[in-house]
Parts: sequence; structure tokens; C-alpha cells
Amino acid sequence: MSEKGDSTREQIVTAATRLFYGEGIRAVSMDAVAEKAGVTKKTLYYHFTSKDELVAATIAARDQPTLELYKRWFAETDGTVADKVRGLFTKLGRSVDTPRWRGCGFLRTIAELANTPAHPAVKAGAAHKKRFEAWLEAELKQHGVPGAAALARQLLILLDGATTVMLIHRDLAYVETAGQLALGLVEAARKTARA
Repeated sequence: MSEKGDSTREQIVTAATRLFYGEGIRAVSMDAVAEKAGVTKKTLYYHFTSKDELVAATIAARDQPTLELYKRWFAETDGTVADKVRGLFTKLGRSVDTPRWRGCGFLRTIAELANTPAHPAVKAGAAHKKRFEAWLEAELKQHGVPGAAALARQLLILLDGATTVMLIHRDLAYVETAGQLALGLVEAARKTARA
């Protein structure tokens, strides 16, 4: 594909991402995506043969940038590995504490498409969550935390739970509480290793 083709594709994905996140997948038509992207429907369908393919592309496009953001937050947080894990929650809370935030885009997509578990976007969202968990496990292992696999899974559950409850109540205290729980889990695991 040419550079122009790549930029048109990216333009479509960016427009679709904003619309799907802001209004929901089912509520957004391909006509609306074409209009928002500033392309014809013919051009839209040249790049994406179906809405399902476009939805999957929006999830795939957010995968690495989201992982990189978490990696940066982890690296930028000073202190022990437990402090760094709590920092993920703190920085997440600060980034989502805005009226425009509509929840985790991966979770929202999976929830909206829950009746179609084979949908490529559901699979892409699930793969993203697995990659996050694997990255967190690797960080915990690198910092000498025992039981890193089980702990990474617990932390993912806490993070996704905090995100969901924050969406429901719009209260940052839930993310902060989850961060404190995460800190405690990591510190307890480290004490076990020292004992």
C-alpha cells in the first residue's frame, strides 16, 4: 500500500476510534465514519471490507500505544516495585478523571460485542489484556517478586475493576483504593520471598 493509502487508512481508524469510543460501536454507522474521516464510502470500503474489520483495526491500533503508556508510567514512578505498581493506578486515575472519559476502550468493546465472542475485535481486546498481564508478570519477575504470574493476574483484575467502578461512580477514590490494595499485594509477595 502506498504512503497515501497508509495515511488514509490511519485517518479512517482515528475517526472510527473516536466515534466508537464516544458513541458506541453499534450506534455508529459506516456513513458516519466516512464523514468523520473525510473520505467517501467507496474509499472506506476499499480499506475495510466490513465494519467488523474496522472495529478490530481500531482495537489493534490502540494496543501498543496503551501498553507503552503503562510501561512509561511504571518506569517514571520512583521507589520499590510495589510503589511502581501503585503508580500505575495513580497515573491511570489522573488520566481518566475527566468528563470526556468513557471507560476502558478495550473493555467497552468486549462488553458491547459480548454476544459475538468470535468477533475479531473481542479477540484483539482479549489479546491486549493478555499482553498487559505478560508485561506486568515480566516486570515483577525482573524485580524478584515471587509468584509473578498469579500476582500479575490479580493486579490486572484490580486495575480493570477499578476502571469499571470509576466509570460507574466517577470517583477517583476507587482507583486510589485499588492502588493501595495492589501495593499491599506486591509488598506481601516480597515479604514472602524474604522470609
